[in-house]
Amino acid sequence: MRQVVLDTETTGIGEGHRILEIGCVEVIERKLTGRHYHRYINPQREIDPEAQAVHGISMEWLVEQGCPVFADIVDEFREFIAGAELVIHNSAFDIGMMDYEFRLLGVSPTLDFCTTLDTLKLAREMFPGARASLDALCKRFDIDNSHRDLHGALLDAEILADVYLMMTGGQTDLMLSVEDDNRAGEGDGLDLEMLQTLAAKAELPVILATADEVSAHERMLDMIDKKSEGALWRQ
Repeated sequence: MRQVVLDTETTGIGEGHRILEIGCVEVIERKLTGRHYHRYINPQREIDPEAQAVHGISMEWLVEQGCPVFADIVDEFREFIAGAELVIHNSAFDIGMMDYEFRLLGVSPTLDFCTTLDTLKLAREMFPGARASLDALCKRFDIDNSHRDLHGALLDAEILADVYLMMTGGQTDLMLSVEDDNRAGEGDGLDLEMLQTLAAKAELPVILATADEVSAHERMLDMIDKKSEGALWRQ
């Protein structure tokens, strides 16, 4: 299974805004492959001050760096994500921005050649009532994001990949000490429903015993049979 964890930064929110950075990391069979896709893009319009305060990217810097426009990178970008399941935090926003760029160029929308998984929706289902931002999930799963002073598409995609793998079958023993953010101070009891949800969503590998291991196991059972009233595993 090939997945691409994706994030974008934009000139703002709302009609007519454009993408100015794309960051993607590749995951195959729940393993980070080391392949990534990252581009800064000249959005060909002004950047809202509120958006610039979030990601720290200015139009002057993009022009100074000679960044390409979206039309220049659309083919390579679509080639990188084609056929993958896109893992996105709040996918409706990023897919909407991508499809707007595709429409301007007269090419098919994202869902014609990719599927999506929204980690924001998944987090809200797994931890109802708790904060589901990327920062909150990093805290929940003890993932270090101290180097994230500003939002950046590639950095956020890398962090999201770690969060997603933990959410869907990573080291779930870390959850034993986690409290929902909205229950601080109400005790340290386990949320059984939360753990059952995690177990149901986990994608754990099946590793069969080798012939030598089976033989060793049978020898151990023979020894137990001789020293007791019989091995429980054989009853």
